[in-house]
Amino acid sequence: MAKLQVAIDLLTTEEALALAAKVAPYVDIIELGTPLIKNMGAAVITAMKTAHPDKLVFADMKTADAGELEADIAFKAGADLVTVMGAVGDATIIGAVKAAKAHGKGVVVDTIGYPDRVRRAQEVTKLGVDFVELHAGLDEQWTPGYSIQVLIDETARVGVPVSVAGGVNLDNVAAVVKAGATVVVAGAAIYAAEDPAAAAKAMREAIEAAGTHI
Repeated sequence: MAKLQVAIDLLTTEEALALAAKVAPYVDIIELGTPLIKNMGAAVITAMKTAHPDKLVFADMKTADAGELEADIAFKAGADLVTVMGAVGDATIIGAVKAAKAHGKGVVVDTIGYPDRVRRAQEVTKLGVDFVELHAGLDEQWTPGYSIQVLIDETARVGVPVSVAGGVNLDNVAAVVKAGATVVVAGAAIYAAEDPAAAAKAMREAIEAAGTHI
């Protein structure tokens, strides 16, 4: 069954903890967005893991250099998973994986902005990462003509464990699951909802329903 990851793209620890408290019963992975970590520092990672020790805390570091060092900072703060950019050299990813092994944690490669997400996902999986995020960032999603269907199609043919992030909502989550995503990442569909808990619950139920009809 695909895991549900909530992407918390808020800007303060207080807001992030408040949202996480509402949606935690329905999600497997709590992602701390890059702007949140840049604004609050590694302390927000520690605060979230302390509040939700039973959840995987995903620090979206988007590391582009000093892979081992930046991953080590996040893992020491309490992160279970950290991101490294797919566009960087393999050495940076290998360094982050080294830190992950030392802490018993994991690395996710983020393919945001990469011209051939499928090929890069296949390449970096060989380096020991947990999974690869097929990711259309906010700026790409806001580009006229964008459709999540491109990510769904990539998921269906990639052949390695991937998450999908880029406008997942109740209307398309079944297609994401049926394409074979290991992790479904929902951001605004949950955090911007009038009732985030209800939105997360509905997303969880949709994932479970889709998973039983693959």
